[in-house]
Amino acid sequence: MLARRIIPCLDVKDRAVVKGVRFRAHERVGDAVALAETYRDAGADELVFYDITASAERRTLDYGWVREIAHALDIPFCVAGGIRSVEAAVKCLENGADKVSINSPALERPDLIDEIAAVAGSQCVVAGVDSLHVNNDWFVYQYTGSEAATQESGRRTLDWIKEAQERGAGEIVLNCMDQDGVRAGYDIGQLRAARDLLTIPLIASGGAGTMAHFRDVFEGADVSGALAASVFHKNVFTIPDLKERLDQWGVSVRR
Repeated sequence: MLARRIIPCLDVKDRAVVKGVRFRAHERVGDAVALAETYRDAGADELVFYDITASAERRTLDYGWVREIAHALDIPFCVAGGIRSVEAAVKCLENGADKVSINSPALERPDLIDEIAAVAGSQCVVAGVDSLHVNNDWFVYQYTGSEAATQESGRRTLDWIKEAQERGAGEIVLNCMDQDGVRAGYDIGQLRAARDLLTIPLIASGGAGTMAHFRDVFEGADVSGALAASVFHKNVFTIPDLKERLDQWGVSVRR
């Protein structure tokens, strides 16, 4: 069995890490590079950095900031934020990122997934999907880093993740917006439905509040990794303690 990945998520705004609840009311929780180093030393398997306002502000992320993160880390990391071209994706990779995640720009122009995969390889392309439960179904939202700009994309979540896979995405991060920041557990039903459609790795995002929530999502939705933010930022529990407990529960993790 492949080891399951524990992935701290760092939402970045003006080079500071912030955290909200259901993508709203963000508060500052620390410096991006300092937190990245802390999670590296704690045994995180990889890190994800989202420049949360880049897409809504119609800009790309700061390549110098990507380079700073790369200099500080010796574990894989993924970056996201306003990556609207192959050139922007390649610059992120050239400055040290291992993967790029595209969300709103891919919804604007789905061919972007194909284009980046053709140049950089599917292993470098992550499709980030922000999903909300509406009228007994799940729908994709975009520009979610800005409360004023957030809007429904008009796409069903399960349709979109399947299309993203077909276009060449090598991994899906499914952000379940209803669960984000509330620490009530991952949306197992939605993640299980997504897992059943995919052959590529699926990463769960949104809802971690206890160690048992990680066990539940690995066992109940068979995801490859679990992404979390507030439980790590606020030191609810540590990554070493989480991995030890998961190991005791029979979940394969890197120690």
